[in-house]
Amino acid sequence: MLISFARFLYLMSMVIWVGSIIFFSFFGAPSIFKVLDRETAGNVVGDIFPKYWMIGYICGPVALGSLLYSARAGAAGVGIRIALLAAMIVGVYFTGIVVGGKAKLIKAEMRATENVDLKEVVRKRFMKIHGMSMALNLVILILGVVTIFITAYVVNKI
Repeated sequence: MLISFARFLYLMSMVIWVGSIIFFSFFGAPSIFKVLDRETAGNVVGDIFPKYWMIGYICGPVALGSLLYSARAGAAGVGIRIALLAAMIVGVYFTGIVVGGKAKLIKAEMRATENVDLKEVVRKRFMKIHGMSMALNLVILILGVVTIFITAYVVNKI
């Protein structure tokens, strides 16, 4: 019974985390930037990001812990899933804490800068860190999809 609950927690955590990445990346953020002006959209997305990362901060360790618990019952393909999940967790913490922190500081500097030329230099720095954030988000998404695929594959083999 506990093993079944652990498997449920693992699957639920993965589905919530990967689903939130898909929704926010392909539907939420693009719609926000389509409907609102760039600065307001940036403010809204900036407010959402800490909550968005929190999903990974919670779902990642829950998925990993429940997978480790399930492994005690001889779950198949655990090693690769643990490695993929660990990479996802490192990625989301790095993105949220390091990259997100830098983006927030650069954004504040951009708002405080009156000089148009200097503002453009700061904006380019922001776009670079934004690109890094998007790339990491894509990597986390791909790792999550692969992890779910492997889970479906090994469950099908049982």
